[in-house]
Amino acid sequence: MNIARMIRIIAGGFVLLSLYLAHVVNGVPLGEPTWLWFTAFVGANLLQSGFTRWCLMEKILARLGVPE
Repeated sequence: MNIARMIRIIAGGFVLLSLYLAHVVNGVPLGEPTWLWFTAFVGANLLQSGFTRWCLMEKILARLGVPE
C-alpha cells in the first residue's frame, strides 16, 4: 500500500468520524435532510477508493483530458 492510498483511507476515516461526532456530540439528527449526507458520500468514496484503487472522479477527469 502506497502513501496516496493511505492518505485516502485516513482522510475518508476522518470525514466519517466527523459525521459520527456531529451526530453523537452535537445531536445532529441524521434522519433529516442535511448536508451531512453529502459529507458521508465523500468520506465513504475516499475510504473505498483507498482500498479498491478505483475513483470515479479520476476517471471523469482523465476523460476530460486533465493530466495526472
